[in-house]
Amino acid sequence: MSIVPTLFSGRRSSIFDPFSLDLWDPFRDFPISSSSDVSRETSALVNARVDWKETPEAHVFKADLPGIKKEEVKVEVEDGNILQITGERNVEKEDKNDKWHRVERSSGKFTRRFRLPENAKMDQVKAAMEKGVLTITVPKEEVKKPDVKSIEIAG
Repeated sequence: MSIVPTLFSGRRSSIFDPFSLDLWDPFRDFPISSSSDVSRETSALVNARVDWKETPEAHVFKADLPGIKKEEVKVEVEDGNILQITGERNVEKEDKNDKWHRVERSSGKFTRRFRLPENAKMDQVKAAMEKGVLTITVPKEEVKKPDVKSIEIAG
């Protein structure tokens, strides 16, 4: 709780309150969406963290999606070589009597897209969800080693 009294019609302002984590939004009362609305919408996108590793056999993607069911996530292939992961994390239902102290978990839609190299077998993509981790495996075509023929040098 802040030791500085509330200013500006009931809103806390971090300018005068060193203990406040709220940021003053100069566009709060404008009819357009404010920067804080945009950050709330995009925060889920930012929090859909994905690792991509390439093994000799496949490209492997691992996405941390805690609290999301597999039915709430889509894995799609677009334009032949673009892997797209989309989903939505829903907001918890609020009760009028609830008093929130901190909201750090993000909610909203997220989308991640990856352009895969030509050696990816996009028709053999497999996906599995376990313990909040989505694992997508995209097999690779075998790279044919060029035939090397030694030529004897005369002379």
